[in-house]
Amino acid sequence: MTSGSSNNSTSRKKYIFVFIAIFAAGMIAAGLFNIGLSATNEMEFCTSCHSMKINLEEYKETIHYTSPSGVRATCSDCHVPKEFVPKMVAKVIAAKDVWHEMIGTIDTREKYEQHRWDMANRVWEKMKATDSRECRTCHAFEQMDLGEQGRSARKRHSKAIDKGQTCIDCHKGIAHELPDEPEEEEEEAEDGNA
Repeated sequence: MTSGSSNNSTSRKKYIFVFIAIFAAGMIAAGLFNIGLSATNEMEFCTSCHSMKINLEEYKETIHYTSPSGVRATCSDCHVPKEFVPKMVAKVIAAKDVWHEMIGTIDTREKYEQHRWDMANRVWEKMKATDSRECRTCHAFEQMDLGEQGRSARKRHSKAIDKGQTCIDCHKGIAHELPDEPEEEEEEAEDGNA
């Protein structure tokens, strides 16, 4: 009976050890994953690609970079959702930007400008579809003191609330230069060749 009891005790210790090892490995993996997510949300990471230097130059000229209150919105504040699942979707989609940087699609200012309209529209469409979710982490209609805003802003924000509009409906080009809209002839030529 002692032999069976001893085997039982050893077997139980092995299960406990395996459980602790798996738990520890999981905690380490989760920690490393979180460190990776945080690192890829840093402005230095976002602007490390050559093509993103163009965005950085534009961004440095905006209220989102330097403000009277000292509050700064960085790349991830505007482009990466806070919630986990939407954040993971955004990270996967962002991989295409790295891919296009590597293959040279937007590796010069000229190439970047050729694609600016399409890139901006994809961002605007995403923001419209999410009711400007990332903007609203800092700017929410419910928390605005419209009485303290200038007359024009107060009037426009009141109308936007009544119309059910979202931030991006009016604030395109707030952190980056507005792209030139393609000429209609160019669009028709592209449609004819498609």
